[in-house]
Parts: sequence; C-alpha cells; structure tokens
Amino acid sequence: MSATTETTDVTPAPEADPRRAPRSDTWLVTLLSIVLAMAIGGVLIAVSDPQVIAASKYFFAAPLDTLSVAWNSITSAYIALFEGAVFDPSRIDNGLLACFYPLTETITVALPLICTGLAVTLAFRAGLFNIGAQGQVILGAIFTSYVAFTWSLPPVIHMIAAVLAGLVGGALWGGIVGLLKARSGAHEVITSIMLNYIAFYVGAYLLTTEAFLRPGRNDPISPPAQDSAVFPLLLGDSYRLHLGVFVVLAAVALVQWLLNRSTLGFQFRAVGANPAAARTAGIHVERTFTVVMLISGALAGLAGVMQILGTERSLSLGIAGTLGFDGITVALLGRATPWGTALAGLLFGGLRAGGLNMQAATGTKIDIILVLQALIVLFIAAPPLVRSIFRMKDRGEDVLQMSKGWNA
Repeated sequence: MSATTETTDVTPAPEADPRRAPRSDTWLVTLLSIVLAMAIGGVLIAVSDPQVIAASKYFFAAPLDTLSVAWNSITSAYIALFEGAVFDPSRIDNGLLACFYPLTETITVALPLICTGLAVTLAFRAGLFNIGAQGQVILGAIFTSYVAFTWSLPPVIHMIAAVLAGLVGGALWGGIVGLLKARSGAHEVITSIMLNYIAFYVGAYLLTTEAFLRPGRNDPISPPAQDSAVFPLLLGDSYRLHLGVFVVLAAVALVQWLLNRSTLGFQFRAVGANPAAARTAGIHVERTFTVVMLISGALAGLAGVMQILGTERSLSLGIAGTLGFDGITVALLGRATPWGTALAGLLFGGLRAGGLNMQAATGTKIDIILVLQALIVLFIAAPPLVRSIFRMKDRGEDVLQMSKGWNA
C-alpha cells in the first residue's frame, strides 16, 4: 500500500505536462512580453529625448518637471506610432477611410513578413531551422520578375503564372537544403546560410545581364512588371493595399490545414517531435525533410512575389531587404503557429509603418523600433523570466518545444 501511495504522489498531474499547457497561458505570456518591451522602450525614448535630458539636470530641485516631460515624450511617441500604424484622425477631412490609411500600410508591409514567417514556422514544426528564407525570397523574386516583365499573357493568367513562378523559385532553393539534409545529413543552418549568399550574388549577376537589366539604365534594376501581371490595388491609387492580401490569407489557412488536418502535416510534426520514433512508425524521415523544405521555400518565395507584384514592381539588389531573417522573429513571436505568425507579422508591420511616423512627428529615432522588436523576441524566448516578473505560475513551457513540433 505504501509503495502504491508513494508512486501516486510523485506522478505528475496531466496539467503539468508542458505540451498540454493552456493556450490562454501561452498568449498571456506573449502579450506580457510585448507590454514589457513597450515599457522598456518607453524608458529608452525618454532618456534619449533632449528635453528630458535638459530637465534631468535639475531633477532634485523639481523632480515632477522631469517626470512630466518624460511622460509627455513617451506618450507622444507611442501615440504617433499608433497613428502611423492603425488610425490617423488628422485625415478625417478626406473621409473616414482615409483615417485608416495607416492600417492599410501596416497590412501591406506585413504581407511578405507573414510569408517568410510561415516558411520558418513550417520548418520549425518538422524540426528544421530554415534560416535560408532570405535566399528563397530572392529566388522567388527573380523568377517572378522574369515572368512578369518578359511574358505577354492575358491579365489574370499572367498574374497566376508570375505567382507560380515565384513559388517554384523559392521551392527550388529550399528543396536544395532539404535534399542535402536528407542525402548527406548536412545541417540545414549551414547550407541555407551559404545558399543565402549564393542567391544574392546570382541576383546581382543577373542584374548586369541584358536579360534582366532595364534598357537605358546602368544601375542594377530590372524592367518593371507588366500591368497584366501585378496585383490590382484594392482601394484605389491612393492606397498600396493589393490583392496579395487574399493570397497570403489563403497561404495561412493552407498551412494551418496542412499542419493540423492532413496526413502530411502529421508526418511533419511527428518527425519534428522525434525523428527516430517517426522512422520506427514507418515515416520516411529523409523524404519528409525534402518535402517540408520544398513547401517552406515556396512560402518564402511567395514573399518575393509580394514584393515584385505588390509594391516594388521591379527586381533590385535590395528586393529581399531583411525579410528572411525577420521571418524568424515573426515565427518565434507567433509561437510557430500559422495564425499566430500572421498576427505577429501584423504587429511587426505596424511597428515598421508606425515607426516612420513616430520619427517624423516626434523626432524619436527609428532605431527604437528595432530595439522593441529585439526586446519582444528576448522576452518571448524567456517565458520563465516573464512569469517571474508578473508572478505567474510556471507551466514549464520552453520556446524550444516549437522546434520539436509541440503545439504550444
């Protein structure tokens, strides 16, 4: 009896299993991480404000003056950030829709971020770290731009062909990583980093060739995409929001279905959780690595499609920006879930769009936005720290569970 009782006492309750941690706890930690980052960002805004610095020189004589100036500096910066990312009441003279122009910019900026975030998320769930989304974006943009400015097709068919070309380009580059992983065991981080460099210099070379260089120009830029290939604008010429928003929503829904409703998605998650056990269960692990990287690369290539057919219209050396690396941040913030990644992409899109307005309206340096992004990821990666600050009960959750295929 005593042995039985002792065994029962030390057996953990089902609720203690980190894989069964409630979603509400996960999202609460994420929300509190953002709050903490904003709070620290507010301090940085205050200490970098010349007026606050001037008032602090007589802090002990009139402390309320310094605190008041600091508060005004922080609130004005964050109000400008909100007005640049979501809603600007100063545009009301042009109609209510004009007030939401910042929101349309946030969505537009977020679209390629969501695509690269989905690419990283899908690889995470299969136990792979796709750090090569940057190169896959470039290849997607190269394939898309070539079809968009050289082929002559009817409008809808031309647009579909350009989108498919971008998916093929990204899938090709991602598939190389998966194939090397499957055939030789080469680590995907190393191979994908090297392929990032190769993709960039391939693009740089192509932009010196007659096939890609815009006629009459010596700088590295391609001819613009034909009107029949680009995404139509949804709200008129005054807004940049385009049809690609529905393509990205479809991609998010597809990845959600793939991971949670399909046999292939089950194989991805099984391999991500335990490759040895998956192999014992009859899953072809090496083939799974190749397939998941093909799909992941295609999603990253879709980000290149968004750039070419949505906003930039032409291929250039900076077409990918830092989208591939930002996708890692977005995937982490989204807890490696498709819809979470979409929301994280919107948040980062809002920070980018609103940051420009914050700098213009208040003089706050745009670097603060980069610090905010880094702080958010820092706290997301350290949930025990967030729980200890807010005195929350520790659920034993770790962000590394995502890379093992656990659905936090």
